[in-house]
Amino acid sequence: MKSQGSNLLLGELHESFSMAMNALVAHKLRSALTLLGVLIGVFSIIIVMTAMRVLKGNIEKEMSQLGSQTFAIQKWPQVQFGGPAEWEKYWRRKNITLAHGRKVEDKATLASSVGIEGNFWGGQVETRYQKTPPTVQMLGETPGSFPARNWTVAEGRALSETDVDNARDVCVLGSGLAKTVFPFGSPVGERLKLNGINYTVIGLLAPKGGSLNGEQDNFAVIPITTAINRTGRWWRSLTILVQARDAASYEDCVEQVRGILRVVRKVPPGAEDDFELFSNDSLIQQFNSFTKAVRIGVVVVSSISLLAAGIGIMNIMLVSVTERTREIGIRRAIGAKKRNIMAQFIMEAIVLCEVGGAIGVGFGILGGNILAWYMKVPPAIPIDWIVLGLLICSVVGIVFGTYPAYKAANLDPIESLRYE
Repeated sequence: MKSQGSNLLLGELHESFSMAMNALVAHKLRSALTLLGVLIGVFSIIIVMTAMRVLKGNIEKEMSQLGSQTFAIQKWPQVQFGGPAEWEKYWRRKNITLAHGRKVEDKATLASSVGIEGNFWGGQVETRYQKTPPTVQMLGETPGSFPARNWTVAEGRALSETDVDNARDVCVLGSGLAKTVFPFGSPVGERLKLNGINYTVIGLLAPKGGSLNGEQDNFAVIPITTAINRTGRWWRSLTILVQARDAASYEDCVEQVRGILRVVRKVPPGAEDDFELFSNDSLIQQFNSFTKAVRIGVVVVSSISLLAAGIGIMNIMLVSVTERTREIGIRRAIGAKKRNIMAQFIMEAIVLCEVGGAIGVGFGILGGNILAWYMKVPPAIPIDWIVLGLLICSVVGIVFGTYPAYKAANLDPIESLRYE
């Protein structure tokens, strides 16, 4: 008996869906104009959420250059959303110097490695085989930067403390740069010029992939003391990279390093830190916090659009009920119940909304992933927001289709048959 009832219900829903699709096709222009509001509302939600997912995925990929249980300390925030007043606050801070980094190296007992780095220039690399555009990064580093930056040496060796102490003219190349300037073999032991100054290649890093517009491996690493001496930029603020021993000691390591730097930089008790500390997770949380207001704003604006679209659907459905009064009367006369009439018109409203929603989803995903194509990162499909968007379309159809359906179901059959 239960099976029979289920089959009957499915049959009624199938019939209502078929009639709704026929009505949609019979009035193409009217249906297209009606579902346009739903399409715009859903499109605006999906395109923004897709773009957010693309940006988040790109940030996660960029930040994967830090090793596990690694955090960084620098003068400036990694991502800044404030105005001129905020910028001036950071500008007034003392620079993080090589001496500050050495103090952390000496006193951070909970750290497995401590690196000190500076990004010194984008310059030209020249070898006997090739010359690059002036876009190659030169990074001044210490040996501790290699595990902290999650760099793996594929050939040769990494920098040593002797290289740093003696400010040697040696360098380690990213794999992308090595392939460009030494296309015919291993670069280890070869000589090259970084902005006209000779260096010996002592190591080659394993590739990390095509982030940063495909230039993540387009850099050269030299001892930080050599970089400071050669560029003369002793006033530049450096970055300290700290890798904790394990996940269990990570938070304690963060607090230990924070305490060391506050003492070294003479920060008064109770005053806020005069440096920024960030990790992969903290940057992603900061991005999510910043974009939360954007997401809420888009949802609010799109909700207004969907509300307007719902009112339009109700209006068109009421017109449809008037146009099909005689059809309703005939259906009632041959045995259709009120619930059959209501199901027919509610289903028609839902179909209108879902068709508009599906088109909006398609265009939204396409539009959002244009950003992924431009940034050369993997595309994103926000499944949760797609499901939520289509669910909202169904709710709009039910809410704004119920009154016209109720009115249709309660028409007097005799009067309906007389209607011309």
